[in-house]
Amino acid sequence: MKPSVRPANPNFSSGPCTKRPGWSPAVLSGALVGRSHRSAPGKEKLAEVIDRSRRLLGMPEDWRLAVVPASDTGAVEIALWSLLGARGVDVLAWESFGAGWALDVRRHLGIEDVRLLEAGYGALPDLSEADPDRDLVFVWNGTTSGVCVPDGEWIAEDRRGLAICDATSAVFGIDMPWSRLDVVTWSWQKAIGGEGAHGMLALSPRAVERLLAWTPPRPLPKVFRLVRDGALIEGVFRGETLNTPSMLCVEDALDALAWVESVGGLAGTVARTQANASVIGKWVAGCGWIDFLARDPASRSPTSVCLAFADPRICNLPAAARREFLQAFAARLDAEDAARDIANHRDAPPSLRIWAGPTVERADLEALMPWLDWAFEAEVAKL
Repeated sequence: MKPSVRPANPNFSSGPCTKRPGWSPAVLSGALVGRSHRSAPGKEKLAEVIDRSRRLLGMPEDWRLAVVPASDTGAVEIALWSLLGARGVDVLAWESFGAGWALDVRRHLGIEDVRLLEAGYGALPDLSEADPDRDLVFVWNGTTSGVCVPDGEWIAEDRRGLAICDATSAVFGIDMPWSRLDVVTWSWQKAIGGEGAHGMLALSPRAVERLLAWTPPRPLPKVFRLVRDGALIEGVFRGETLNTPSMLCVEDALDALAWVESVGGLAGTVARTQANASVIGKWVAGCGWIDFLARDPASRSPTSVCLAFADPRICNLPAAARREFLQAFAARLDAEDAARDIANHRDAPPSLRIWAGPTVERADLEALMPWLDWAFEAEVAKL
């Protein structure tokens, strides 16, 4: 039977993700609109985003953090274009975003000494093959596959290469091991439920050393440049952004960070994420028609949870028919205001993708699970 209780908030998109509980446009009333972001109040607000983020994430004091353009994508591109080429590069790819970074490194940067360590959707490559003498590029959490690295122990602390990590769907949902990383990027639109178009770029002292000691053999776009006349542009890491940011988005990010503090900081957001993931895990364990796309429990993402159909009636359909079934399934839930935006990423195999990050309320996930069972039975009946 159709469930009688709907999620209070049916937004389960994996990006932009749902706003924090209790959010309304009223939180933007203090935004510094109509003013220059380079004014003293503008720089103060941008610096506050940087300082709060550093403190909440437990980032080492000797790391630098900047607000950069073009979301997490822009932050990663700045790192790749500015840092790669001094050494050989290992790129890990097991879903669409890692594959995209591999394409950039090999084709667009023209680096010849590149090793691609890859695996298909649902699995990880052999992490032990990553060479500590080479630079490393990888996503922490494969948002489109629901597969994440289990920890940072596989990255050598005495590495000679740089570890460059796209962590956009991990930061604030997973505690990052800073000593194992050199570049970490994310965006406001993921785990803190902020708005899009702005990225965060964190650099270790080793990454800064590379910036200053090595000049990339390629022209850098203006919005990528972190060095001028042989010195780091320090203002970028104090709120003097590389381009014009939206002060409405900055105000929204400050509200989101204040909410993170209110739920216990990083420990609180990680706990909320784990509790949310456990709701889905418990349901999957008792469900015969679906399973995790990530086959190894140790590599299952707690934030972007991807689920594959396991019922033979669906698995045995042609690929096009499986996609049609998924689209009808998701559309039925959307029409009922039970779940929005839970179909897989366009590059992923037919599957469900449910965001379980900290801005999602556990009660909403608990209410969602019976709706998934109902929608499946309703769509199977049409076959």
